[in-house]
Amino acid sequence: MGSEQSDSTHGAGRRPPLTGVPIDQLMKELVSRASEVVDLQDRLQGLLHASRLINGELSIDGVLERIVDVARRTVDAQYAALGVISDDGTLDRFVHTGMDPDTVATIGHLPEGRGLLGALISDPSPIRLKNIADDPRSIGFPANHPPMSSFLGVPIGGRDGVFGNLYLTNRLGDEFTAEDEEVVLALAATASVAIENARLYEESRRRQSWLTASLDVSRLLLAQMIDDHETLALIATSVRQLADADVVSIVRPSEEPDQLRVAVASGDSERELSGLCYPASGSLAARAMSEGHGVIVHPEELSADQFVHFRHIVATGPLMTVPLTGEGIPRGAIVAGRRPGRPAFTAADLVLAESFANQAAVALELFDGRADQQRLTVLEDRDRIARDLHDHVIQRLFATALSLQASTSTLPHGETRTRLLRAVDDIDDTIKQIRSTIFDLRDNVEPGLMRQVAVDLIKEFSPLLGFTPTLRFVGPVDVAVGASLLGDAEAVLRETLANILKHAQAKLVSITVEASAAELTITIEDDGCGIPTHGRRSGLANLADRATARGGTMHASERDGLGTRIVWRTPID
Repeated sequence: MGSEQSDSTHGAGRRPPLTGVPIDQLMKELVSRASEVVDLQDRLQGLLHASRLINGELSIDGVLERIVDVARRTVDAQYAALGVISDDGTLDRFVHTGMDPDTVATIGHLPEGRGLLGALISDPSPIRLKNIADDPRSIGFPANHPPMSSFLGVPIGGRDGVFGNLYLTNRLGDEFTAEDEEVVLALAATASVAIENARLYEESRRRQSWLTASLDVSRLLLAQMIDDHETLALIATSVRQLADADVVSIVRPSEEPDQLRVAVASGDSERELSGLCYPASGSLAARAMSEGHGVIVHPEELSADQFVHFRHIVATGPLMTVPLTGEGIPRGAIVAGRRPGRPAFTAADLVLAESFANQAAVALELFDGRADQQRLTVLEDRDRIARDLHDHVIQRLFATALSLQASTSTLPHGETRTRLLRAVDDIDDTIKQIRSTIFDLRDNVEPGLMRQVAVDLIKEFSPLLGFTPTLRFVGPVDVAVGASLLGDAEAVLRETLANILKHAQAKLVSITVEASAAELTITIEDDGCGIPTHGRRSGLANLADRATARGGTMHASERDGLGTRIVWRTPID
């Protein structure tokens, strides 16, 4: 059906009473009316049968196809069609019957809802015409369209308004009657219930599919069966299939500031999209992340300053994006697109995608938490090994070396004394190698973490001091010390080591960095000349100011005997 024409409803006149009519004419009239009753009864039976056929289908596409087929056969129409009305008032879908595929192919583009069809959309009242061409709202037919004369159009209501319109043309043998109109209106009422049921069933099935996919992602993550990249790939593929999208990408913040990166993509041109970096400003993904909720965008709504990374690689029409939010912090966004000309994403699509994204974000949080726990376990194990090497192995070797060195003083010069002194030197070299191993154990951590910062400072100052300070960690320092506290902690270590280098004349320096759930404590001890009674103390004052600003304390005191002990303590945010 391709007509787009007009409105004029013909009322049906009532038959005159049968008084004063000759008997033979009266008999003919009674037979005629009896025939009409039988015909009406047949129509009612047909309508009941049609209702059963329509309500027996659960898929929305199947319901629409049955409606047009049943309507065409019920009123003896040659052609029938059902136009689904979109949010913008045009025909989003056009289901038809009566034309062969070759004719449909030659017509080309299906109706969009203008002319007579548009009149029924703007004014959802029945339209019945003897001849379509006679109506002033008719705009004619496209090339290769079969001829159509009589027309009957009725709206199909729904829970949220008019769902669409039912169009019938070319009644076989005659024009459509008032009785035809009543039958089709009754059929439309049945169709609206069937469509609503099919919609609810379809929505229920889709919700179940989304829920199943969400549970699958969570189960695989909790079972430690896939890594982070595989998780994102599974999420992208699930969204593409469930949202009936042609391309889906998961976008996450890049290492570069103000940049976003496509972590994974699924669907059209997925290889070209994967790894793509682009500015966050003005992008659809950044909008969803900043607003904290999903966004549906129709192609005509895209402004010139709104960036969609798909469009430089693959042609897309309707778009949808939802944020991946964990613990209130945007972790990224899911961006889905359909090819040009395809239906737009619906509000139901958005709600389901947001729910899935929330579940996926929680699963990613659990995955990251488990990874942090595993990393922390490795770091703590490294710290334990390093601490045992320092506190036990090195001390025993050092004591052995001192004992051997003391023994050499009682021996005369000779080969035995030389061998013992050489053994002392070998032990000293071994101690240095063990200390280097200790730093290596604590060096294999991520840049920017507390351990790495402290190790780097030790490496920087050791050549200047002429010896390597000892460094000890207690507690989960890398997990506890955030970015803002890390800057102050680095400043404390650097300032203290610089003061020791300039003023203390120390031969030994010991640093302990200890973190608990509530506070960070940095203790620095040296065997130098101590804190001078007079002189500038700007460095110590700076350290005290940093502690005070964070609600902490700083104490500097002389050690028992020789040297200085500084304790810098602050709460952990």
